[in-house]
Amino acid sequence: MDKKILLTGAVVGATGVVFGAFGAHALKDLVSVEAQQSFETGVRYQIYHAFFLLFVGSVAFIEKKLKNTLFYLTLAGIVLFSGSIYGLATNSLTGFDFKTIAWVTPIGGLLIIMSWCLLIVNFFKMKTEC
Repeated sequence: MDKKILLTGAVVGATGVVFGAFGAHALKDLVSVEAQQSFETGVRYQIYHAFFLLFVGSVAFIEKKLKNTLFYLTLAGIVLFSGSIYGLATNSLTGFDFKTIAWVTPIGGLLIIMSWCLLIVNFFKMKTEC
């Protein structure tokens, strides 16, 4: 499981850098400044949570079951939160109206918040110092 989490964290980070470059360069003349800023928000949160996954996958003091839960919550949160922001920011460039699925953005955010809260609870439950 740790290898899967680490690989996923690295892929999420690498694609975040690619999306960031795309947003900064390719979208510059195609979408509004507000859309560019929204796209950047999606990239920022994707990169933050790449580091989160790398942390979760690299420490030994988080139990495997919790790691698994954190992995799936975080990955689903990234896809729903950042993915929907990417779609909304580039809405004018596609044939699909991403505004119809904008409701998934806060669900993705909630999943990410839940993963952080579970990690906090785990830290409170720890019996010894790391």
